[in-house]
Amino acid sequence: MASLTLPPALTNPRQDAIDLHKAFKGLGCDSTTKAMLLWILDPAGRDATVLREALSGDTIDLRAATEIICSRTPSQLQIMKQTYHAKFGTYLEHDIGQRTSGDHQKLLLAYVGIPRYEGPEVDPTIVTHDAKDLYKAGEKRLGTDEKTFIRIFTERSWAHLASVASAYHHMYDRSLEKVVKSETSGNFELALLTILRCAENPAKYFAKVLRKSMKGMGTDDSTLIRVVVTRTEIDMQYIKAEYYKKYKKSLHFVDPVALDAP
Repeated sequence: MASLTLPPALTNPRQDAIDLHKAFKGLGCDSTTKAMLLWILDPAGRDATVLREALSGDTIDLRAATEIICSRTPSQLQIMKQTYHAKFGTYLEHDIGQRTSGDHQKLLLAYVGIPRYEGPEVDPTIVTHDAKDLYKAGEKRLGTDEKTFIRIFTERSWAHLASVASAYHHMYDRSLEKVVKSETSGNFELALLTILRCAENPAKYFAKVLRKSMKGMGTDDSTLIRVVVTRTEIDMQYIKAEYYKKYKKSLHFVDPVALDAP
């Protein structure tokens, strides 16, 4: 199972605010305003607001919606669903049903609706059984049994899924992530990969998302804002540690564009 890098120090709200100011100093006025409007909310309120905008705003952003849903723990999702309904007067499940379709929709609805264990314990027997089921549902057959992927990815804990990924690689000499990429596509693939990567190491997942948002021509403001604002009080120190571990650069948010340098 992947190990988690310890952060250098615990975060504090005052430093979070300073970092956020630096992070968005170089962005346009509209982006900065959007970021600060999110910052004044609590974590569940931020998630609910970003999700509502992604599902019913002027521009539907299913990637953002998928990220928010599939990277949250069951307890975070439960609180966020309650906040979503209280804030917007509609159920999250309704908006998901209106804006998504097919296997992507089935997975998202199951993921927000099924309670999952959040502890570290796993049952090796069930882990092996799930690895075999995923093999039978994907590589072993012609076509893909999407129902099996949805069942295992939405019903199992993160610790369990990480163990399944390790067992799969050991049993079939291929990473489960590569299997997902070869057997699925589109937003359904994105959802499965997000769940799997967060099960193995959520900080590493978000470090990659941030890197992608700040690399290339210009900065993806919406992704940068979404990740920084929603993760600042959750695990940003872990994300910074993973970012440095992978890219050998510190993640200070002083000038996102400067991180493009080789």
